[in-house]
Amino acid sequence: MTRRRQVLLRLDPAVHDALMRWANDEFRSLNAQVEMLLRQALAEAGRMPKRVSPLPKRGRPRAGDELSG
Repeated sequence: MTRRRQVLLRLDPAVHDALMRWANDEFRSLNAQVEMLLRQALAEAGRMPKRVSPLPKRGRPRAGDELSG
């Protein structure tokens, strides 16, 4: 797996609060929400890199999706 880069992001407190509420509504972390929004913006602008790794799957696997050992 590709190593993920860390970025310091300074936000207006009201923007941060709005993003946090949105992330909570969708059961995501703030970091995952920001990355999802950035990926959407890149895709819509036609600037998504061809070799970008997919977003990590969220949450626990469903009972039917688990590998039987």
